[in-house]
Amino acid sequence: MRSGLVDFHCHLDLYPDHAAAVERCERDGVFTLTVTTTPKAWLRNHELASATRHVRAALGLHPQLVAERAHEIGLWEELLPRTRYVGEVGLDAGPRFYKSFETQKEVFARVLTLCAAARNKIVTTHSVRATKAVLDMIEQHMPPPRGRVVLHWFTGTAAEAKRAVDLGCYFSVNAEMLANEKRAAITKALPLDRVLTETDGPFTQIDARPAVPSDVWVAVQGLARLHGTSPANIAGTVTQNLKSLLAEQG
Repeated sequence: MRSGLVDFHCHLDLYPDHAAAVERCERDGVFTLTVTTTPKAWLRNHELASATRHVRAALGLHPQLVAERAHEIGLWEELLPRTRYVGEVGLDAGPRFYKSFETQKEVFARVLTLCAAARNKIVTTHSVRATKAVLDMIEQHMPPPRGRVVLHWFTGTAAEAKRAVDLGCYFSVNAEMLANEKRAAITKALPLDRVLTETDGPFTQIDARPAVPSDVWVAVQGLARLHGTSPANIAGTVTQNLKSLLAEQG
């Protein structure tokens, strides 16, 4: 098992055995950010993560759940002082969720405003069919140096990627992004010092099973092929990027 890997976006509480999933990250030495989809879920995630060296829990309110759970932003706000890590939050303008898009924007604006006031938050952000709107809101409500956004599974254009870089964003890259030729080309153009890795497990698959954090090695290998370097070099770069992100927002 390769230790020293980074999975910056994974849903550990959605595996059949949450505690075992956390223990596996610790055993494998994979720094894992376990994101939550509701603030209520954060408490148990935080409890399990706080006993580990390698797992941290992010406080989320997923845009796909905002239609039913927008009222939980009050609990989210109450819990925010207890963590540096925020997510999964953001916007989703896909056809199933567009009806709640205005409410999503209200919730995301509040998230960013409160994070900016705290000045040390790291926000892993969903932006499906909504990259421009997400970047507009980051620019308005939480420009650097008042916090840092990590764009999870980025699907924007090359121009939007450049704008995100200018706004101080990082990008968490998974294996599925690299399997798509167009997405891989945009990923290759990202500054390597802004790249982290992720699985988004259990929503992605490796070898016909749900991906686990140690499977982030597949993304590391893909990035190495993309940049013509060794997987060890990419793994080292991603680890250094994580350290830099944590240091600058300390």
